Formats: sequence, C-alpha cells, structure tokens
Amino acid sequence: MADPSSYRPKPGEIPDTPGVYRFRDEHRRVIYVGKAKSLRQRLANYFQDLASLHPRTRTMVTTAASVEWTVVSTEVEALQLEYSWIKEFDPRFNVKYRDDKSYPYLAVTMNEEFPRVQVMRGQKRKGVRYFGPYGHAWAIRDTVDLLLRVFPVRTCSAGVFKNAARTGRPCLLGYIGKCSAPCVDRVSADEHRDLAEDFCDFMSGRTGTYIRRLEQQMTDAAEEMEYERAARLRDDIGALKKAMEKSAVVLADATDADLIAVAEDELEAAVQIFHVRGGRVRGQRGWVTDKVEEITTGALVEHALQQLYGEEKGDSVPKEVLVPALPDPVEPVQEWLTERRGSGVSLRIPQRGDKKALMETVQRNAQQALVLHKTKRASDLTTRSRALEEIAEALDLDSAPLRIECYDISHLQGDDVVASMVVFEDGLQRKSEYRRFQIKGFAGQDDVRSMHEVISRRFRRYLAEKEKTGEWVDDLPEEGTPENGLKDDDGRPKKFAYPPQLVVVDGGQPQVAAAKKALDELGIDDIAVCGLAKRLEEVWLPGDDDPVVLPRTSEGLYLLQRVRDEAHRFAITYQRTKRAQRFRSSPLDDVPGLGDTRKQALLKHFGSLKKLRSATIDQICEVPGIGRKTAETIAVALAQAAPAAPAVNTATGEIMDEEEPGTTGSGGEPVTAGAPDERRGQET
Repeated sequence: MADPSSYRPKPGEIPDTPGVYRFRDEHRRVIYVGKAKSLRQRLANYFQDLASLHPRTRTMVTTAASVEWTVVSTEVEALQLEYSWIKEFDPRFNVKYRDDKSYPYLAVTMNEEFPRVQVMRGQKRKGVRYFGPYGHAWAIRDTVDLLLRVFPVRTCSAGVFKNAARTGRPCLLGYIGKCSAPCVDRVSADEHRDLAEDFCDFMSGRTGTYIRRLEQQMTDAAEEMEYERAARLRDDIGALKKAMEKSAVVLADATDADLIAVAEDELEAAVQIFHVRGGRVRGQRGWVTDKVEEITTGALVEHALQQLYGEEKGDSVPKEVLVPALPDPVEPVQEWLTERRGSGVSLRIPQRGDKKALMETVQRNAQQALVLHKTKRASDLTTRSRALEEIAEALDLDSAPLRIECYDISHLQGDDVVASMVVFEDGLQRKSEYRRFQIKGFAGQDDVRSMHEVISRRFRRYLAEKEKTGEWVDDLPEEGTPENGLKDDDGRPKKFAYPPQLVVVDGGQPQVAAAKKALDELGIDDIAVCGLAKRLEEVWLPGDDDPVVLPRTSEGLYLLQRVRDEAHRFAITYQRTKRAQRFRSSPLDDVPGLGDTRKQALLKHFGSLKKLRSATIDQICEVPGIGRKTAETIAVALAQAAPAAPAVNTATGEIMDEEEPGTTGSGGEPVTAGAPDERRGQET
C-alpha cells in the first residue's frame, strides 16, 4: 500500500486549466482516468487526509504510485480524451458498463452492390445501416419476414447469391416472392437498391407516408378493375401494419429520442436505454457496472452517454436524449453530443406528459435489471469479494488474490502439445490478457515437464520486463536517459510485466511441484501456487501431502472451478486449431517467399497440386508473378515432399482424386481431414 504523499506533485506543478489525469500503480498500469475543468483543484482533492476520503477513493490513491496529466484547451476535448483513454487502458477503478449480452441489430449492407438485410452483432461497419438494438434475434426475423413481402430485398449470403447467379436459378425466397432475385437479373442493381432504400425509410419511422401511398395505389388499381393487383396491395398494407404493431406507439408526436434511466445502490448501478424512433420503441439495451469510485447519478449518466455515443455519428445520435439527472457541468456533454450528431442535441430531464411516463417505465426496467443482476452470483461484486476472501483464507495468503492466472496443458496423444494462460482480475475474466504457448523444449507427452517449461517462460519474461522498467536494478540509469524508454509507446508495461498474486495449475501434486520448482529456480518467492485436481476438486499446495478441501457450497471453490475450466477451454481450442492447421498443410507452405496470392495463382493455373508437381520449370514460369528462381525452388520443394494422402469419401469408401471438386481447402491445398478453423488468440 503506497502513501499518496510519496508521489504528490509539488505545489505549483499542476496547471489550473482543463485536462485529463491518469493514476498509475507500481507496475505502471493505468488504474484510473479522470477529467477536470481545473486540474489543480481536482487533483488536490485526492491528496487530503486519507480518513476524509471516500473508501473507494482511498483504495485507489493507496494503490496508485504516480499521477500524470495532459492539458487540453476545452472541457469538450477533455471529455473526448477521457473516453479514449478509458477505452484504451481499461482502468480498474473507473466505471465500466458491461453489456449482459451482445445485442442483435437489423442491418442493411448499403455498402454492397446488392444490399442485403441480415442480423448483425458486435462492432458496427462503415456503410451499413443499423436498426435496433433488439432484445432477441427472433424479433428481428419476424419483422423482416413481414416486410419482405413489400420490400423483397436480398437476405441470402454471398455464397448462395453467387451460386444462384452461376446456375441461373434463384433460391426459394425468389420463387415465393420474398426476394426480387437480383441474382438472376429479375431486377437491376439500381432497382434493388431503391427497394433497400424504401426498406430503410420504413424502418427509420417514415411509415405513414408509405402506407398512404400504397392505399392510394390500391384505390387506383380497384378503379381500373385490376383487382388482383389491388388485393396484393391490400395484403401488403396489412403486412406493414402488422409489422408496425410489433412496436407500439409511445410518443404521439413521432419523436426521435433515447431515454436513459439509472437504478443504483451503494455497490452497483444498472442502466437501461430505450431507443425511440418515429414515436415507437425500436430497441432496448442495458448495462450493469460496479461502483468502484465515488460517483453521482449525473456522473453515471455522463459515463453512459460516453459508452452509448462514443463510436456513433450522424443520425445514430438522436435529436433528444432524456436522462434522470444531468451531468455537472452539462454544457460540455451537450456540445460533445452536438459534434457527434452534426446538429443540435437536446439533453434534458423530462418533466411532464408522455415522455415522463415513458421515463418511469424505463426506470422500472433498470430497477428490475439490477435486482436480476444481484441474483447472478458470478457477476455479484459482494459474492466475488467473498470468493476471493475464502481463497485467501484457505491458502493462507496475506491478502485477497486480485489477479489470478491459471495454466493448462493440452495435446492429442503427445502431438501438438500446447498450453494456455487465462487471467481473472477481481473475479472476472480479462480476456485481453490471455496468452497461449507452444511447448518447444521437448517432444512427446509429459504434462509435468510441459508445466515447468510454461511457468518458466512466462515468469522469465516477467523478470525481464521488470528489469527493463527499472523496478529493480543496482545501477541507476545515466542522467538524461528517458524514464520510459524501454516501455511500450503508450507508457504501459509490456504484456508480461504485471504479476499475479496466485498461480493456479490444472492438476494435482506433480503439476503444482513443477510450477513451484520453476518459480524457485527464478528466485520468485512472493507468488502463491496451487493446483485444482478434477477428480475430487481438491486444492493442492506445494509440499503438502494432503489437499485443502473447500466446501462444495464455497464461493471460493466455485471461482477456482471457473478459472480452471476457462483455462481448459482456451487450451483445447488452441490445440484443435493447431491440429487443423497441420492437416491443411501443403508442400507449398515450405517455399520461402511464396505468399497466399501466388500459391492460389499456381493452383488456379494448374488446377491441382498433382498437376503442379508434374509440371516442368518452364511451365511453372508461365504463371504470372513466378520467376525462374522461384519456379526452381517450387519444383525442388514438391519433389522432396511425399505426395499427400488421397481424400476418402467416408460415405462410399471411394478414393477421390485431387482434381475432383471439394478436395481443396480455402487456399487450394488438398484436405484430408481436420477440425473447423477457430479464432486464434495471442501466441508466445
């Protein structure tokens, strides 16, 4: 625990101007980011007598080891920089809203030649129109199914679209009239784009004009005795009205607004947002946060606005934002929202009428979300704190292990031996800190030896980074040497510079002994080690003949199980990826300087690896981008490599030749087996 007076800036050093400040801990990790109209006045509040500080503020300033600041011109710039730094550094003492799920959006890919309507989650893409978010994906699909009758926009994937264009036959939706089938030229690209624009206009809330236009067309068709066309228009109008009924009118004046409500207690806060477009609720979302700093409702609202609109521009920011309390001061936030939208934004508290009544509904949703969150013990701050305290007591630790690292070994009968490292901070996953390892020191199956190698490599890197950052060196750097010259460009320690308080290994006594031996060899004696055996869920400590048995109802045991299971999942995922890559390997992979583009050009030119292997050097030189020297290298590599085993049709037992379709991978290489490709993490 640090004494704040040890790093308090000298009088007169802090400027009396707007700016953003950062508190860092002893490992140079940013733990808190804040903004201020006057840096001098704000920072002075942190260096008062500890007894007069809020408990959470006191914990932050005693955890910190230094403070630094950046001066800006205006409070709006301070707001923007604060948001950027919170997103970049993810400081543990800042309010961070956690989505309880990834909300689905209805998206129209206007950036494509033939726009597609689909459900999308995650990061928003440029050139795509989004509507929502929605509570459930099925709600989007029900709405789209109704609207496709009137707006037959493409919904198929790129592969289905290309296959239909190749065969000249549309998919089922094209036959039943729910797709205009641009794949077979029933409509032109411009006509299809007009349909997509009409679809977006309707979803944006401009429904009345479109329905009136259809009603007029229906009347005209009836007068001209085109009764079939009139009946079809009648059914279209019915489908649109049914789709509109799915989102009830809540504001009669067709307002575009977002309503934000906050429910809070001493430890946590829940935020609910209703997105109202054209007077109808078009989407809903919510977040929950731990109140790790002393914060008012207005400040919670400000953080919610940053989270909600930090990446948005244009119409995604509504003209009106209704909140339960205004940030103090409100002017910079309102000016920032106006900049994001490009026109005026009203930020206010509703006082009467329909908007106040709707705000009460949003408030009830926020309160229910907070109650529901409290029942989820994995995310309950009180429960997490109790779990960490139980672990500290059971393992006889000096303090609760705020950072836990867990390691697991995975292989398939001694092949593709890999290891995983997962990190939990404050009882929650910190996936950005996950790492994965390939076992390099030996070949074959030996979990104990593998664990010793992984722990040694990880903490050897920790010691190297610790020495570079100057935390322990006998000789001080020469005067004038930059203090952070050996750190990352942003001043943060490198990825292995932050140590855990507890190392957990997946296994029993042998694995624990190997991990402890690795730490002892490196001279590290301030990091606790334990193992969790799967058979009886026993906790093993180094040098103990008997395990520590935690009660089955223990929150500490539950947290250790979650950590162990996550390490196992991450390890086996990487091991399967390695195995799949080995199965998809090609002799062309060993040719130096031959990238994916030229490999694909070779296979496209010759049709298969078999024909390429039998080609002459002159024939290989005919491929664009392949010179004679490269051709000679390719010929030598193929001659040295044994022919790949033929693919087998498991249904018929037939041996398929390489030239047959369906026997090549995504890069054109022959495929005989393999698991599906999985997303790769960071590798050491």
